Parts: sequence; C-alpha cells; structure tokens
Amino acid sequence: MIEVEDLIERVRAYNPHTNEDLIRSAYAYGGRMHAGQFRHSGEPYFTHPVAVASILTEMRLDDATIITALLHDTIEDTRSTYKEVAQTFGPEIAELVDGVTKLTNLQLSSSETKQAENFRKLLMAMSKDLRVILVKLADRLHNMRTIKSMRPEKQVQKARETMDIFAPLAGRMGMQWMRDELEDLSFAVLNPEGRNSIMRRFIRLQRETGDVVKKITADIRKELQKTGITAEVQGRAKKPYSIWRKMQEKGLSFSRLSDIYGFRILVETEADCYRVLGAMHQRWRAVPGRFKDYISQPKSNGYRSIHTTVSGRDGRRVEIQIRTYQMHDVAEAGVAAHWSYRDGVPAENPFAVDPTRWITRLTEQFQTAENNDEFLEHVKLEMYADQVFCFTPKGDVIKLPRGATPLDFAYAIHTRIGDSCVGAKVDGMRVPLWTRLKNGQSCEVLTAAGQRPQSTWIDIVVTGRAKAAIRRSLREEDKERYVKLGRELARVAFEHVGKRATDKALDTAARQMGLVTTEELLARLGSAELAAREVVETLYPDLGDQEDDEIDLSRAVIGLGPDQSFERAACCQPVPGERIVGISYRGKGVLVHAIDCPALEEFQDAPGRWVDLHWHSGNHPAVHTVTLEITISNDAGVLGRICTLIGEQKANISDLQFVDRKPDFYRLLIDVDLRDAEHLHAVMLAVEAESDVASLRRHRDLDRRP
Repeated sequence: MIEVEDLIERVRAYNPHTNEDLIRSAYAYGGRMHAGQFRHSGEPYFTHPVAVASILTEMRLDDATIITALLHDTIEDTRSTYKEVAQTFGPEIAELVDGVTKLTNLQLSSSETKQAENFRKLLMAMSKDLRVILVKLADRLHNMRTIKSMRPEKQVQKARETMDIFAPLAGRMGMQWMRDELEDLSFAVLNPEGRNSIMRRFIRLQRETGDVVKKITADIRKELQKTGITAEVQGRAKKPYSIWRKMQEKGLSFSRLSDIYGFRILVETEADCYRVLGAMHQRWRAVPGRFKDYISQPKSNGYRSIHTTVSGRDGRRVEIQIRTYQMHDVAEAGVAAHWSYRDGVPAENPFAVDPTRWITRLTEQFQTAENNDEFLEHVKLEMYADQVFCFTPKGDVIKLPRGATPLDFAYAIHTRIGDSCVGAKVDGMRVPLWTRLKNGQSCEVLTAAGQRPQSTWIDIVVTGRAKAAIRRSLREEDKERYVKLGRELARVAFEHVGKRATDKALDTAARQMGLVTTEELLARLGSAELAAREVVETLYPDLGDQEDDEIDLSRAVIGLGPDQSFERAACCQPVPGERIVGISYRGKGVLVHAIDCPALEEFQDAPGRWVDLHWHSGNHPAVHTVTLEITISNDAGVLGRICTLIGEQKANISDLQFVDRKPDFYRLLIDVDLRDAEHLHAVMLAVEAESDVASLRRHRDLDRRP
C-alpha cells in the first residue's frame, strides 16, 4: 500500500501548493474507519481507496478529488456519516463522497427499465459535479485490475457492466486510455481464450518481424528530421480488445489485419501538426478514407488531433495521431482536464471543455426520449458514438455519430427536413437513404411535399433525435389505425345487443356525446379512451332491461344482511360460478373476493369480518368485468381478429390498454364484460386458439387491493 507521504509527494509533483495536512488527515481518517475490513484478496480494505487516489494523481487532479477518493467508501461501508465528513473536511468533499456513494448503490446492470432510471440518476449526479464520476471510474479501474480475487460469477457480472457502461462512459468523457484499459480488463474476463489467442499471435509476429514499433518510430523520426520539425514520437501495439473488435467489425483474420500499431506525434504548435501531416503523406501513401481532422472540427469533449493511416514499412498500415502537447493533455484527461494542475496552478488549457457546458449538452441530447426504452437507447447510442463531420451544400458542419445516414443528417438539420426527406446526394451522387456517411462528405437532402416518415426508417437511423421524431410522426399516423379498430369494436358491441353500427347511428352517438365527428368517436374507441358499451348505452339506454330472466345485479350474491350492499374486489375480479368470500367494512358494505385471492391473507387475524357468501344460481347479466393479459404478434389485423373472437362469444370489450410495445409483439390488457366463469372460460379458449396469440392469462392486480 502506498504510504501517505508517497501519495503527498505524487500530488506535490504537479501541485506544490497542495494542502498536505488535509490529505494526511483524510488518509488517517480513512484508515481508521476501514480498520478491520478486508478485501476478497485478504488485503486490508483501505489499500483500495489509496489505490484509487493514486490513479487520480496520475491525472493530476485537485486536492478535493484526491481526498474524496480516500474517503469514497466511508459513508457507505463504515460508521462514518455525511455530517461527520462535512464537519471534518468541509461541505464540498462531503458532497463529493455522498455523490460517489449514491453512484455505487445504483444497479446499472439491472433490468432495462430500472437501468434507464438509474442512468438518469447517474447523469443527474454527473451534472452536479463531474468529479463524482471521475472517482467512480478510478474506483472501477482498480476493481477491474484486482478482479481475480472475486468469485467467477461476480467477475463476469462486473466485467459485463464495465464493458457496457463504464468503459464507453470513460471514452465519452475523452479519457481514451482508461476506456482501452477497462475494455481490455473486461475482455480478459469475458473471453479469456480470445484474448490469449491475440497475445499468442502478437508474440509470434514479433519473433518473425522483430520490434516493429521501434523500427517504424525510427522511420518517422528520420522523416521529421529531414523537414526540421522538433517532435516527440510515441509508438505502441494496440490493446488486444481493440484488435479483436477490429477483427469482428471487418470480418478479418489476425494475419490480414494490418493497422495493429498506433503512433503519436506531439509538437508545439497547430501549424506544426499540418507540417507533420504533409511530411507523412509525402513519405508514405495515405490510405483512402482513413483521414480525420479533429483539430478543425473538435469532438464535443474537447478532443483535438489529426488521424491518418499510411502504408508504412513493408506495406504495413500504420495509424498516426498528430497533436500539440496541450491537445495531448486534453486527449489523456478528457473533460477531467478542467480540474488538472500544472506547475502548482489549475491548468490553463485552451482546449479543456467546461464540464458544466459539456454535461448540459449531453443531457439535452436525451431530453427527447419519451420513455425508459427510448432513453436507454439514446444513452447507449451516445456512449458508443464516434463522431463524423459532414457538410451541408452551404458549407455548414453537421456532427453525427459513426454509422449515421443521410436520414440522420436530415433530422439533424430540422425535423421538418427529415420528415419530408425522399432522397439524398452525397458528394453530388444520388445514394440510398441507408448509406453510412463518412468524414468530410457533403450531403444534400432531397425533400417533397406530402412525404411522411416510413416505419422502416427506425431501423435506418442511428441518432436518438431522428428515432424520436420518426416515432412521433408514426404515432400521429396511428390515428388511422385507431379509427379502424374503433369501427370494429363498435360493430361487435352493437351486434352484441342485436343492433347495427351504421354510419347514421355512430354519427348520432357522436353528436349526443359532444364529439365533433364520427371519426373522433371511432379514434377514441380504438385508443380505449371510450368504452364501446358507453356508445351503445348513449343510443339505447333501456336495452339492459330486455332480458327478464336475468338476475338483478343487486341480489347476485347470497349471504348478505338486510342492509348490506356488496362490491366485487378489483384485485381478483370474481365472477359468478367461482367460490367467493366477503370482507365487511364499516359503513362500506361487503367486498367480495375470490376464495384464493392473496389479498385475504391480510384478514387472517380478523375472523369477525369474514362473511360466508355464494353466487345466486341462474342467468347473470354480462356486466362482470375481468381483465385479460394478452401478448399478440405485431401484424396487420391481429388485434381486430382478437376483438372479433371476443365479440363472437357475446362478450363486450369495455377497455383496452397497451402496456408494452415491441417491434414484433404487443402486450395489452383487455377488460371484458362477462356473465360468469363459464363465459370467461369460453372467451379465453377462443382467444387462446388464435395462432397469433403468444400468451393469455387472467390479470390480477394486487396493487388494487382495498
């Protein structure tokens, strides 16, 4: 474990004005709080916070962040409290420690709905102070470096969470070195054989070709000397996971993968960057399509550099990054450069991004999401985004994520342009809308009046903004489908009482209900805003009295006292023919439950409230609502057929609610008005026999218990 004086010396190396006493105090406090605690490896637990602080010193971060790292687990795992930390180290550090604690408690690898909710909380924590996520990333990095001491199943869970969330988040913040290491450590857990295979091939390649990095570095230095440019040249082999990903993306074997080495050239001025670029392209042939100028078009996290790939020694492809020393500081620290120190003062780096503005831009990109699924989709798209820059015909620059299409380009300009898009020209050539745009291309959007978004566009676009706009437009078009469904629901409801849903009848009902048009009436029926039974009763209010042999609803249950009224429990929705029991309520009558309703457990200690009941034998009216949960395939006409099947069983649909919409299946709740248990069985049997019904069950909602 790093001793406190060694830690202070590391901070003092970049910040001579550091508050040494406060760091010593935090070190001692953390050691005291974690005394007697041990990690899975058997080491004292406090070795972990110290290691996290050490990682952050490599990023030259301020005292508050270093002290937060030393204390980041105290509030969660020890007897320490927020109040005590605030009194001892100040409110700023207490807030940061509390923020890290809340992030630690977020289950980011849970179910999608919960995951999306927790991502929102993560972004909120980041927006308060971005240093919270810097400590959390360093915490995850050290945990991944020491992951072998965990149980195998825990290793896989942490590695998957790191690969899916923390590594791309580090990349989005501009800390590419951390992203590379987190991905590679996760790769070693999730696919150890794949990583070992890459390493074995690397070793074999080095035996066959010698130290390629050293040779190519010497070649680059030689060319720079010829032009008189003073520069620092760095070379390295790429991380195993980076190579594996390229193999998967390009479908190439290791032997055919050429650009497995990366080189970096650091110079003093921006002008020198372009001089170096000219020297490299003059000496070696540039690989088409592999040039990116992030100096003239920086990334949103402040990253600036020139990327080019050339055919170097022996025809081997070499990827070269060219940047100034100041650009390099931001490239290493990303958004964290805002808090870094140089020569004892906060770094005055002109390329460092204001974290507040950066997080505001990031969160704004997620504002268009209307539900958890969309939000999670936006987050993941943005996390993994590597930007491309394209031009409008007027020369304006549009930033898009890698893989974006002309449709994304159109929606990035304006929603109206996207909605009316009928085609596109890229560099003057007409291309399909699914074409993937590349850096530096010029894109012209072709539009036409009357054009509307197509449902297939959802699979073409990649940006959250485009997806949200397309879905919004498609929802408006859903009105036509709702009208068709409403017409079918009306037909079934009217036939159930021996009437016909003619245009005149529907028009009369619409006027009577205060609606402007018949179409509005049908749309409300189809979207379940209006029950078909209400429409029927508007025209035929006395229709329910036609059947004299039906049992009066007020005497449907036997066993009640003279002054007692009853009501069916909404949680279990009992119907005639099922065994029932009543629970009495003072002043409210009796609530009737099915005998197997879980809600009855609450009344086991109150036997005096139980009432022995049974249904009246005879012909009950079809007014007992039961909710059915049904999953159906998302195909044309399926829902209409289901409604028809229910209508054929002389049952009325009183409400319909979609609870889950997926590209291939819909899950919905249908309220059906039934006579008795036998009627329920007939309806369920008819619906379950339909080939497009994936599942059907009786829905019982215990949240609606009394």
